[in-house]
Amino acid sequence: MQILDVLFGRTLASSEGRAEQVGASAGIPIFGLDALSSAAYGPEAALTLLIPLGLLGIHYIVPVIAAILLLLTIVYFSYRQTIDAYPNGGGSYTVASENLGVSAGLLAAAALMIDYVLTAAVGISAGVGALISAVPSLQPHTLSICLGILALLTLINLRGVHDTGVAFLMPTYLFVGTLLIVIGVGIVRAIASGGHPTPVVAPSVLPPATAALTLWLLLKVFASGCTAMTGVEAVSNGVTAFRDPATKNAKRTLTIIIFLLIVLLAGIAVLCRAYNIGATDPTGGHYQSVLSQLTVAVMGRGIFYYVTSASILLVLSLSANTAFADFPRLTRAIALRNYLPHVFTVRGRRLLYSFGIFALVFLTASLIVLFGGVTDRLIPLYAIGAFMAFTLSQAGMVMHWHTHPGPGSRRRMFVNGFGAAATGITTMIVLVAKFVEGAWITALLIPVLILIMRMVRSHYDRVSKLTENQSPLVVNESEEPPIVVMPVDSWSRISEKGLQFALSISPEIHAVHVASEEDATPLNREWERLVGAPLRAAQRPVPTLTVLRSPYRFIIAPIVQFVLDLEAKHPTRTIAVLVPELVVRRWYQNLLHNQRAGLLKVALLLRGNRKILVINIPWYLDPPDASPAPLQGRG
Repeated sequence: MQILDVLFGRTLASSEGRAEQVGASAGIPIFGLDALSSAAYGPEAALTLLIPLGLLGIHYIVPVIAAILLLLTIVYFSYRQTIDAYPNGGGSYTVASENLGVSAGLLAAAALMIDYVLTAAVGISAGVGALISAVPSLQPHTLSICLGILALLTLINLRGVHDTGVAFLMPTYLFVGTLLIVIGVGIVRAIASGGHPTPVVAPSVLPPATAALTLWLLLKVFASGCTAMTGVEAVSNGVTAFRDPATKNAKRTLTIIIFLLIVLLAGIAVLCRAYNIGATDPTGGHYQSVLSQLTVAVMGRGIFYYVTSASILLVLSLSANTAFADFPRLTRAIALRNYLPHVFTVRGRRLLYSFGIFALVFLTASLIVLFGGVTDRLIPLYAIGAFMAFTLSQAGMVMHWHTHPGPGSRRRMFVNGFGAAATGITTMIVLVAKFVEGAWITALLIPVLILIMRMVRSHYDRVSKLTENQSPLVVNESEEPPIVVMPVDSWSRISEKGLQFALSISPEIHAVHVASEEDATPLNREWERLVGAPLRAAQRPVPTLTVLRSPYRFIIAPIVQFVLDLEAKHPTRTIAVLVPELVVRRWYQNLLHNQRAGLLKVALLLRGNRKILVINIPWYLDPPDASPAPLQGRG
């Protein structure tokens, strides 16, 4: 337990939940890393598609980013209203479910789950891409580094919200601070030189133009650049994580995040155009990220460059934390409505929904392995889920203001409606522009996830219907005691304890011993001396010993069949199968013992029915001086 305390922190009581809440300063790294870090790969994703235009392509990055910033501003005002309307957390799933119905809610849930998994995968891969830009020799180890960072993030996040915010505080502000310095210095130099600054270190030479600008290419560039808007919803999902006044702190956090993101995106776009910086092939041997080129062009390749590169690497890698913060909250909300397994509602030792974290880690690792940890391969799958969730959330808010009219509701309805229209159009653009490149995978996964969630709900509904009982307890005094069946491998303290319990609940007991061809001393030779004589002396009924021969050395199957045959002979009687088993002190000691007891329980539960009960009889491995109780029944 001490090791767990060191790794994950001490176990928190439910009453300590308030101490885990955060303010705006810690909320920025917890809920804003994804949005802020997208400044590192959003513009680059757009510039990558402009490579065929050569030097001319750089001139289009400013209007593309300007359009994205306009859309970002619309979404920002929409989500401020969502926070006001849903102070207990109003993510797209909740808003869509309550205002647009179950189908819209499930669509938002599936889109968000996919988006969060991609957020984690893209963030980590982009961070490793920044590392490779600084140290190109690490490129062959891309996948291993990605998985290592994912493991580290898992460890940090399992320590709880408060510790996560503290751990990510310095890297976040270092990232923002260094980039603001680069942007500030770069803009001053650009103004001083009349818009044509001389780079300290020349950026990568762009290839000659091989294509002309088309509307289709421009739409694809816009779609890729929209990845810079992912993560904006995180604050509205996690309002309850903020300390009181939670709504005010959440809105303040969202405002700071959006303001910083606008400054970063606008500054990067302007400087890329001023310094003629474009994207390089991420799969090539001379790959260098846009931010790496921009930093050396403005500040040179000195200490500041390596500090900036380190901060970019850290923040890009840690940006997956937004998914770690929100994915478990989302799965919990879905599970509370019975569309996901209830295990997602269970809070772990640090008041986290740990199973949501485990699911996220598994899915993210699978995605990273599948796409080799290369950001450019993951980007086409990205942003669709986010914009679909944006659209459903804003459409849901329109219905919310319609059904909850009040002062200013018409103005709020207009803001949310305009946001829904803008993000809806963007969703279609992103889907069409990226469909062939990989967006079809996301489009296919969303209905699959919806189908799975509906199947889960159908199962829970069926279980609830079949197990519901509003009637009082039926007292049946004529109910016969159960027929007890107890497997006996050999006579030991374990079987003795099981037999003592069997005698306490029924006079009709069947001890079952499976003997193979090699069994030289079957139990029936000693049964009378060990069991029969003591019970006869105590005037208690003697259990019937049944020896089952097993020429093929099967143990489980003959016992299960014996129980089923007995149930067929006595269809009105309850059959209690006692399964004695040894319980050792250390988990690794289980490896030294067979697991037949567990296998037998599983087999009986799968093949049994409501008349067959399985009762576990544990025998703990006590110290050697522990003396067994005498074999006797109840008087």
